[in-house]
Amino acid sequence: MVIAIVLQALWGLGHTAVKTKFLAAVGLAAAALNMLGVNELLVLLAAGVLVPLIRWPSWKHVKPKPPAALCAAGTLTAPAPGNLAAGVTLAVTFGLWALFLFFLKVGSVLFGSGYVLLAFLRADLVTRWGWITEAQLLDATAIGQVTPGPVFTTATFIGYLLAGPAGALVGTLGTFLPAFVFVGMSGPLGPRLRKAPVAGAFRDGVNVASLALMAVVTVQLGRVGFVNLLALVLAAASGVLLLLFRVNSAWLVLAGSLIGLLVHAAHMTPP
Repeated sequence: MVIAIVLQALWGLGHTAVKTKFLAAVGLAAAALNMLGVNELLVLLAAGVLVPLIRWPSWKHVKPKPPAALCAAGTLTAPAPGNLAAGVTLAVTFGLWALFLFFLKVGSVLFGSGYVLLAFLRADLVTRWGWITEAQLLDATAIGQVTPGPVFTTATFIGYLLAGPAGALVGTLGTFLPAFVFVGMSGPLGPRLRKAPVAGAFRDGVNVASLALMAVVTVQLGRVGFVNLLALVLAAASGVLLLLFRVNSAWLVLAGSLIGLLVHAAHMTPP
């Protein structure tokens, strides 16, 4: 059901972000690069830079200041120091400090829907470092849907899963702290950025790339979530309820949990 919820969010956001055929092509290219192993931050940054460069000839009647505007927009999504190359895996020893730095990096560079968080979590915590499994990531996403607040509460659950209450606190602080700092710092720049064509184009590119990351991680998690026919039926039913009847996603997650418990109990009961 979580997969269906993410797909529904992807569908809704796609209508807003994919404004032109060119942006659709950028999104497809971003998805392809990410599936080939290119780092998520590099994909977001590349899309954000590419769109203004392609649109540049159409701005002859405008006199913006591209370097300054692009730099200002990039301060909110600039990649953190570290490896950005595709296919290179760095071993990271688990600890509260390492956990805090990871979520601080994610909170500092994440752009777009909260569901893009799943792409970052899977890439580092599951694939590169092996701190959690894909099944645990799906569980954490479900918890993020049920609990009050944004999907970012998934970070709280993962922190708790890895290091108990201390890990939950570290994960939460690391994820949400950058947002408060960046909003305070970038507030005066808001009106200028909204008027700058380059900043708007940069934002369009990053938006469509973030949707591409959502799509890729949904496909990858679907391989784990769709374990049998019942899972496929539940996902299809959830999609219908979400798209046609606008059912609250929390009720769907709760229903899925109850169905899972009933099926498990039926298998455990001797004939």
